[in-house]
Amino acid sequence: MSQVEAPRRPGLMSLEDALARLLGAAAVLPGELELPTLEADGRVLAQDIRSALDVPGFDNSSMDGYAVNSSEVAAAIAAGQVLPVSQRIPAGHFGPELQPGSVARIFTGAPVPEGADAVQMQEEAEVQPDGSVRFQQAPAAGQFIRRRGEDIRQGEVVLAAGTRLGPAELGLAASLGLASLPVRVRPRVALFSTGDELVMPGQVAPEAMAPGAIYNSNRYFLAVLLRRLGCEVSDLGIVPDRRDATIQALQQAAESHDLIVTSGGVSVGEEDHVKPAVQQLGGLDLWQIAIKPGKPFAHGWIGRSVQAGEQGDAAGRCHFVGLPGNPVSSFVTSLLLVRPFLRRLQGVTVGLGVPAQPGADGLPPALALPAHFDWPRADRRREFLRVRRNATGGLDLFPNQSSGVLTSVAWCDGLVDLPAGQTVARGDSVNFIPLAALLG
Repeated sequence: MSQVEAPRRPGLMSLEDALARLLGAAAVLPGELELPTLEADGRVLAQDIRSALDVPGFDNSSMDGYAVNSSEVAAAIAAGQVLPVSQRIPAGHFGPELQPGSVARIFTGAPVPEGADAVQMQEEAEVQPDGSVRFQQAPAAGQFIRRRGEDIRQGEVVLAAGTRLGPAELGLAASLGLASLPVRVRPRVALFSTGDELVMPGQVAPEAMAPGAIYNSNRYFLAVLLRRLGCEVSDLGIVPDRRDATIQALQQAAESHDLIVTSGGVSVGEEDHVKPAVQQLGGLDLWQIAIKPGKPFAHGWIGRSVQAGEQGDAAGRCHFVGLPGNPVSSFVTSLLLVRPFLRRLQGVTVGLGVPAQPGADGLPPALALPAHFDWPRADRRREFLRVRRNATGGLDLFPNQSSGVLTSVAWCDGLVDLPAGQTVARGDSVNFIPLAALLG
């Protein structure tokens, strides 16, 4: 991999600096509610969960077999003797103390009786016609016994506040007897697009599209992505390219939402009304970020009425994010910037693919994989190339990396994070970030 001197241009902001400024403006949204455990998938835990019991609650068998006294088994093997079965213990039943010189038939999960210090799996036992058993090998003390509290100790924090709950976490909560969980409120996000050229799928057939019209794809992937990231999404559709309509839409949305996300319309063109509308209603920063795709990005706020009980960030303002209009740019900047911003609003710290210690740019750890392509054109910006893993463990590159080619995103299964000024030769090791780690 060769390094080329990257030319510098004033005004470009690094991804790390942009994210730091974005997260610096965010705070965890106030409020929590109690939800049934079965309905808490994807929600963020609001309080630490401590166990009210030991798990397991008693010493139990991890195998179907025989609960034994290991020294007695060793003695029986040395003497060539068999041992009688004095009791049968299925799961859910406690047996009496093991009689000396005998064994107990036991099943997975069943309590180990007093007097037994090991379990010998049934495959190691030879059952005799009279029901007694012969062992060829003595088990080690403690073999195949799950000790009380070896998984969880009573009083231990099992799930920390800030955990995004998934199937494993919910199963763990259920194992502690918790039928409901305290979770944080979801961010309320208003989503709309701007542009008279946009047409909704289903409104007009392809053959009837007016010259210059395009279908609004951004609305679809952004709505789904925001919901996947734990938001309640209000889809406000397409706002006409008029200043008064834009102001009205932003003002109304701000009153009942924590964040407004727009796609397109934040440049300096005469028909781009979002920028002056946000500036009139609140405040706005326009950033030129040193990434490709996705250089233009806007963040700001819109004033609103203070609602009862609101404090901090929620009081008197609604966040605003303006994404680029090109679909790939909008998609990538959503993953790189909006995703960590929303996690900050929810107070997410761990769970569902969130790294315990993400990089300064908020990205999950990358995998070092070989490039099965050449990328000879170094760019002054940090690039995120759409790639897909192949059958031989390398990465194939989508041939058209344009920011308007949405097929590249549908085709890829991850992004190559390529530093500014760097080229790639076939066989070079590159940093690969799976889309699954960014979409969870």
